[in-house]
Amino acid sequence: MENKQKTSKGFKAFLRSRKARHGSVAVAIVIAAVALVVMLNIVIGLLVDRFPNLKMDMTGSNAYALSEETEDFMSHLKKDVTMNILSTESDFAANGEYFVQAKNLLEKMESVSDGRFTVKYVDVTANPSFTNNYKNIDWSSNKTMAVMESGEQYQGVKTDDCFSYNQEYLASGYYQIEGTTIEQAVVTTAMKITTEDQVVVDFITGNQETNFTALKSLISNNAYDVREVSLLTGDLDEDAKFAVVFAPKVDLDASAVEKLEKWLDNDGKYGRTLIYIPSPENAQTPNAEAMIEKWGMKLTDGFVYETSEDHLLSRSDMFVFVTDYNNYYTDNLKNKDIPVVVYQTRGIDITDTENAHALLNASDRAGVFPLDADDSFKPEDGITGKQISVAAEGIKKGTDNAESKLIVFGSDRMFASEFMAMNSINNADFILNIFNTISDKTDESVSITGKSINKTELGVTDVNTTGAMNIIFIAVVPLAVLIVGIVVWLRRRHL
Repeated sequence: MENKQKTSKGFKAFLRSRKARHGSVAVAIVIAAVALVVMLNIVIGLLVDRFPNLKMDMTGSNAYALSEETEDFMSHLKKDVTMNILSTESDFAANGEYFVQAKNLLEKMESVSDGRFTVKYVDVTANPSFTNNYKNIDWSSNKTMAVMESGEQYQGVKTDDCFSYNQEYLASGYYQIEGTTIEQAVVTTAMKITTEDQVVVDFITGNQETNFTALKSLISNNAYDVREVSLLTGDLDEDAKFAVVFAPKVDLDASAVEKLEKWLDNDGKYGRTLIYIPSPENAQTPNAEAMIEKWGMKLTDGFVYETSEDHLLSRSDMFVFVTDYNNYYTDNLKNKDIPVVVYQTRGIDITDTENAHALLNASDRAGVFPLDADDSFKPEDGITGKQISVAAEGIKKGTDNAESKLIVFGSDRMFASEFMAMNSINNADFILNIFNTISDKTDESVSITGKSINKTELGVTDVNTTGAMNIIFIAVVPLAVLIVGIVVWLRRRHL
């Protein structure tokens, strides 16, 4: 009993001691700090779940941030759109880091849409009859990742639409995701299902056309009804407002030209537009060129080159250069200061200035390299001192002022995927603006690039900012921790 009393008195004495009091305070501070951090983490987690835009994107490529185009489109949705993802939420995220990235981007789209855009996860394993509501979707493959709907309109969204794959692995039959394109997929589909009357665009086939996938995708992604029509076996669609002849390696035959001219005339009602782009691999297209000449334009017998240094992209290649606008189809460009680039382009002479005009010009230091030129030809020999058109438009008007147009671009290479994907040039925006202006859709266009999460470093490239961060994290923070440690050690040493 006596030992217990001594122990009790000793413990009470220890609690009253200075050492115990200071130790208790330290323990209490540590416990309170840990509790505060835990609570703060819980509160922030709840806020981020409720408001996804609070998530900070610290990646150099803004991999988890919405593009300005997506934010603008989603914030101006005029109809309710629902995206039904055919998976549970946990299974969707478990597919890998790119699906987690896609999930975060979808949450941010919901947040900025002010309730117009909603994402739902549907467990089709537990609810297999769900797909019966969408009979126009091909369910024979497993590629449909989601169904987007607005009112009675709906469309399937494939996994391939939402992610990009490594082409080397793809060639070997393996699917390795290397980027997220879900923004473009969602915006494109939302635009289509909320647009009641889509403008029809016919791409003419049957003359060994160059690959027009990039141009076709751009137009289709902006809610145009894009179709392919062979004039060898059929006619253009009566409801088509546009037709595109894209770099045919074989000249149009007389029958095809007749069909195009009849379609443009539209029984005197006009109101249609043909876009013709010659192929650099075939300069002998007399039938097509004769049709063009009827509209006040003529293709040059050679390729345009540029000698003006402020137009050249590279001194080593005078056939790739930036162009000057001619004040047509520029009003609704997002940035008129960004130029259109052409490569290996034919020139276009305006033979009827009353009914035809240039859209894009080379400088007055440009020239035309003749198709039959020999080694004696020098660049300075072809310079005339006048601007050379590389894109032009001819117009015919009906009695009620309705217009049909023939637009000619001298270069098919300017619509190659590498040019169309570059935000530093206006190739994609300019051609899309032509379609939108003629269709009175000037407020409806998007051009969104995909995102990769391979680049995970902080997006700091400024030298001053980098230096400041180095000082803070390499010197200031460690020094502060050291000083605090020394102070605590000295205090406890003298207890």
